Amino acid sequence: MLTLIKDYINYIYIEKKLSLNTKNAYEHDLMNFRQFLHKKRHKNNINDITEQDIIFYLEDLTKQGISPNSRTRHIISIKNFYKYLSREKLCTHNPSENIETPKLKKKLPQVLTIEEITKLLNWQPTNNYEYRNKAMLELMYATGLRVTELVNLKLNDINLEMNLVRCMGKGSKERIIPIGDMATKALTEYINIYRPTLLKGRLTDDLFLNNHGTKITRQGFFKVLKQMAKKQEINKDFSPHTLRHSFATHLLEYGADLRSIQEMLGHSDITTTGMYTHLANNKIIDNYNEYHPRSKIDK
Repeated sequence: MLTLIKDYINYIYIEKKLSLNTKNAYEHDLMNFRQFLHKKRHKNNINDITEQDIIFYLEDLTKQGISPNSRTRHIISIKNFYKYLSREKLCTHNPSENIETPKLKKKLPQVLTIEEITKLLNWQPTNNYEYRNKAMLELMYATGLRVTELVNLKLNDINLEMNLVRCMGKGSKERIIPIGDMATKALTEYINIYRPTLLKGRLTDDLFLNNHGTKITRQGFFKVLKQMAKKQEINKDFSPHTLRHSFATHLLEYGADLRSIQEMLGHSDITTTGMYTHLANNKIIDNYNEYHPRSKIDK
């Protein structure tokens, strides 16, 4: 079974071109399933596994306190694995066929308010690292880039004259996103003045560098974000993805077209982008309740 799992993981990563995070999630789920079968059901052969084995596995996840959304992800991983095995004729039957997949409960993403974003970004850098941090944060909010896309940027991905950034998204899909003047100003200062001081004698076309002169990591950016939030006294617990959510929500609140936001975010399906309409609608309702003269009955 181990070989089949490894072959499947290679298939989804190399041929289907799923992201590294998705590939790792599938691998984690399937290896966990395999370990359960080996230790608690004493089964190692793919053709010996039954529907009841899968049910027992899901019950075991529940006993461990695994959340409903995570259990649903495990079901999806197993069902997709068996679809692959069936299509390639690598198993005699599909025991997951009648296992129902519950609908995932979608949580509305957390966003920062305009005031919080202004507080996070309105500060004056005093050294080369702070100019880098300022450029990263401004660019993140200006474009809605994923953190992986941000840290993988190269120098020639930024066009300062045309205020554009080019990035490679999920599935190696390229997209071009406009950059606002504030982000362009921060990038211009960082690239022309402060980035050369971070090179440490190295030659690299990576845009954002760490203190070793190499590409900053996702973890490095997360650390920067935490430090800046603390420095600017923003007490809300948020992640790099919050800046992406804030970018999309604020654009929608100010009247941007949903299809344009979809293109800038790199969503393949506009229904994914549609979740931001709920956030924007909440803001509209709040504004209505606050400002309409007949929204409330005086008590």
